[in-house]
Amino acid sequence: QVQLVESGGGLVQAGGSLRLSCAGSGHTFSSYAMGWFRQALGKERLFVAAITWSAANTDYADSVKGRFTISRDNAKNTVYLQMNSLKSEDTAVYYCAAKRSSWNLHLGGEYDYWGQGTQVTVSS
Repeated sequence: QVQLVESGGGLVQAGGSLRLSCAGSGHTFSSYAMGWFRQALGKERLFVAAITWSAANTDYADSVKGRFTISRDNAKNTVYLQMNSLKSEDTAVYYCAAKRSSWNLHLGGEYDYWGQGTQVTVSS
């Protein structure tokens, strides 16, 4: 069992930056691939970024490539999402999720555990 708690969301002006954190519980955290997803009001949940358990591989949605960076610190059981050059269209609730395998990291339906989400609002 893995419990995930996101933090770091808030209100930021367009062009600004935020760093989201996702703290995981359990001694097996380091064995999970981790992903970030987001859901804007009234819209479907979308893939943002993912990282394998060893951090050897990362993946990003086209909409955030070059602006967002996912990383992890397994010693701290934490995964991060550094978000730069934020746009109004990045406004959403951001969720982190954990997945046992490193396949199909962009598919939310294949993740095993989810956090409660953190709101990110970008004002234009």
